[in-house]
Amino acid sequence: MNLNGEWDFGVGPERRFDRRIVVPFAPQSRLSGIGDWEETGVVWYRRRFDAFGSARLMLHLGAVDYRATVWVNGEEVASHAGGHTPFSVDVAPLVRDHDNELIVRAEDPVGDRSIPRGKQRTEGMGAPWFYTPTTGIWQTVWLEPLNRGGIESMRVRPDLDAGAVHFEIVGGGRKQVVATLDGRPAGTWLGDGDSGSIALTEVRPWSPEHPNLYGLEVSSERDHVSSYFGLRKVEAKDGRFFLNGEPFVQRLVLDQGYFPGGLLTAATDGDLRRDIELAKAMGFNGARKHQKIEDPRWHYWADTLGFLEWAEMPNFHAVSPEAEARLETEWRERVVRDRDHPSIVAWVPVNETMGLKDLAPDALADFQMRLHDITKELDGERLVMSNDGWQHAKSDLCTLHDYSAANVLRRRYSNLESALEAGAREEPPYLPGYSYHGEPIVVSEFGGIALEGGKFGYTKAAGADALLETYREMVEALMQPGPVEGFCYTQLTDIEEEQNGLLTFDRRPKVDLDRLRSITETPKAYL
Repeated sequence: MNLNGEWDFGVGPERRFDRRIVVPFAPQSRLSGIGDWEETGVVWYRRRFDAFGSARLMLHLGAVDYRATVWVNGEEVASHAGGHTPFSVDVAPLVRDHDNELIVRAEDPVGDRSIPRGKQRTEGMGAPWFYTPTTGIWQTVWLEPLNRGGIESMRVRPDLDAGAVHFEIVGGGRKQVVATLDGRPAGTWLGDGDSGSIALTEVRPWSPEHPNLYGLEVSSERDHVSSYFGLRKVEAKDGRFFLNGEPFVQRLVLDQGYFPGGLLTAATDGDLRRDIELAKAMGFNGARKHQKIEDPRWHYWADTLGFLEWAEMPNFHAVSPEAEARLETEWRERVVRDRDHPSIVAWVPVNETMGLKDLAPDALADFQMRLHDITKELDGERLVMSNDGWQHAKSDLCTLHDYSAANVLRRRYSNLESALEAGAREEPPYLPGYSYHGEPIVVSEFGGIALEGGKFGYTKAAGADALLETYREMVEALMQPGPVEGFCYTQLTDIEEEQNGLLTFDRRPKVDLDRLRSITETPKAYL
C-alpha cells in the first residue's frame, strides 16, 4: 500500500498539523504544495490508513532527512538517523482494521555541518555549487504485508568467469531458486540452506551496449521473491579499466540528481529513466552520481538500460568524531542496499576531501582508509576510491579533477609524469606516504562549460557551436595518446545558480545531441 499523497503537516518543535503537504516531496519543493517554506529544524507529518490482515506489516520509509522518529497509534515504533538511506519496522502488533494514525517527526538542523548532506546548502554556504536543501520525507513511504517465517534478505553474486550465480538467502526454510533469461529457465537450485549456486545454462554478459539481465525467482513455503541480476566483471589492472575482461573507456557525466519541482525527488519514475536516456543519447556510458544516494528506481533503470554508475556518499562539511561516525554508519547502509546492482562499478565515499580539510594528513589518510576497507569488506567486487579528485590514499583508480582549458589538458595529459605532477592542480594526487602504483587514470571532473549570458560555469562559450567546439577540444585532449583511460564531464543539467549543464534544468538540450554524441565517443588514441 503506497502511502504517498497528501498528509497533514506542521513546522516547529511542538507537535502540530496546521498545513497539508504532498509526500514524498520535501517542503522546500514546489511539488510538495508548499515551496515557500522557511527553514526550521523540526517538521511533523501525519496521515491515517486502513490496515489489511497479515502476520507482519512492514512500514517502509525510503528516506527521511535527517533524523526521524515514527509513531503508530500513539506508540513510538522506530527512529533512524541518516537522510539518504531507508528504514523499516513491523507495525502489525499495533494496527487495527480502520483509522490508524501514522506520525513522523523529522529533525534537520540546517546549521549542523557535521551531518552528511552533500550539495544541500547550509548556513554560510552560498556558493553556486550548493543548492536548495531537503528536509523531511523525500522518498516513498509504503506498507508491505508479509508472512512470518518468510525470506528476510538476499545477496546475489554473479560470477562471469564461472558462468554461475552465487547467492545468500536468509530465512524461508526450504527454498527453490530459478534463474531465467528472456523468460526461459537458465538454472535451478533447491535446498534447505541459506546459500547456494546455480551453473547457468546460457552465459550472456551485462554491459552498457548489451544490458542483459537474468530473472531470479525465489520460492519457499511462505514466501516468493522476484529479483534479477547481471553477469559482469570489473577490474583495474595494467593502467586500464576492464569490463568483462575487455578494456573499456568510461565516458561518464556528472549527475547530481536534482529535478524541476521536486529538488532531490523526481516527479515521476519516467523522469528518472529520461535522464539516463538523454545521457546515453549524448554518448555517455555512465554517470558519477554526485553527492547523492539516488532513489532505487534510478538504479533499476541504469541496470535495465545499460548505464554505469560511480556511487557516491553525500559528505559532511565540518569534521568531528561524530561526523565521521555518522558518515560511516550511513555509508554502510548505502553499500548494503545497492551492492547487487550490475550498473554500479565503483564506490566513492569521499569527494575532494570534502569536510576533511582541517585534518592532518595522517588523520585524513586513516579516515579514508577506514572507509576504503569497510567498503571492500562489504563488497569486494567493485572498485573503490578513497577520495575522488585528489589527495588519494589507496584507490583502485587514480581520479583527478581538472577544470583547465583544453590546451592545458592536452599538455598535461600527454604523459604520465605531467598528469601526476603534484603542483598541477588545487591539491596533489596522493597524500604523503601514498603514491601511484599503475592505477588507471580517470579525469573525473572537467569542463563545466556555461553559455555566455548564463550564470555560473567554470568556463563560458558564446553559443551552442562554441560550446561544442570547446567540448570537442577538451575530450580530444583527454583521449590523445597518454595515460587517461576515462573521463567524467561536468555536468548533465543546470542546477539553480550553477548553469554549466549540457541540458537546462528542465532537460532541454543546449546543443545538437547527435553532434555531442560523436564528440563524446571520440576513440581513445594509443601509440
